[in-house]
Amino acid sequence: MKPESSVPDASLPRVLSGAIRRNENRLKLRLEAGTLGGAVVLHCQGRILFHGEARALATVVAEVLPSARLMVIDLAGIDSIDSLGLGELVLTHMWAEASGYGLKFACPKKSVRYLFEATNIVSLFDIYPSVPEAVAAMTQEQIHSA
Repeated sequence: MKPESSVPDASLPRVLSGAIRRNENRLKLRLEAGTLGGAVVLHCQGRILFHGEARALATVVAEVLPSARLMVIDLAGIDSIDSLGLGELVLTHMWAEASGYGLKFACPKKSVRYLFEATNIVSLFDIYPSVPEAVAAMTQEQIHSA
């Protein structure tokens, strides 16, 4: 599947380079971005902890989402999230929603899904079993709001 391009190609590497790669030795989170169906897909690998990983993820979202307007955070590669990382995800989601941007989550592992259910985050986040399903939901929302 060839990635689509709804966001300037130069913006994703610049943001990822600036927010993530300069901290590569310290962070336990790897982020890779692509596009699918007009949305940016941010593939996450590692853990989301408040020691920097959660802040780095929030920084990338805050820098990319205003130009992209639609983003899916792919959690398939996330092994763990601590309480402060979870809080940062909630704040990022609230900011995106208040700003009128589409932000969805996809593919959480069983342990991450359990954390979302135990803390009732599932009532706040739009969580999908796959990235294509999350993108399709955003496309449907755009059609209905037009």
